[in-house]
Amino acid sequence: QVQLVESGGGLVQAGDSLRLSCAASGLTFSRSAMGWFRQAPGKEQEFVATISTAGTRTDYRSSVKGRFTVLRDNNKNTLYLQMDSVKPEDTAVYFCAARESPIISISIGAYDYWGQGTQVTVSS
Repeated sequence: QVQLVESGGGLVQAGDSLRLSCAASGLTFSRSAMGWFRQAPGKEQEFVATISTAGTRTDYRSSVKGRFTVLRDNNKNTLYLQMDSVKPEDTAVYFCAARESPIISISIGAYDYWGQGTQVTVSS
């Protein structure tokens, strides 16, 4: 049974930093491309970042490029999202997701497993 458990969310002020974690179990983490997605109140879920199996390839939505960094530690089966210079528009529930494929994707439908999400709230 695959489990993805996010943590690290909370209430922060604009300009602060936050690091989200996603602990994975029940899958061969090192063979899975991973992604972060988010959903703001009243809006559809959207892609945030993705990372290849070895961490050598990444992709980001344009609004977070230069502020967010996606990382992974295959020894710990853990995915991270380092969020710097956060903005109120980053407020959302953040989800990690895993693919049964080593190929990165920005498409929600390409991911096979999802966590329950962690709330990030950025005050102005």
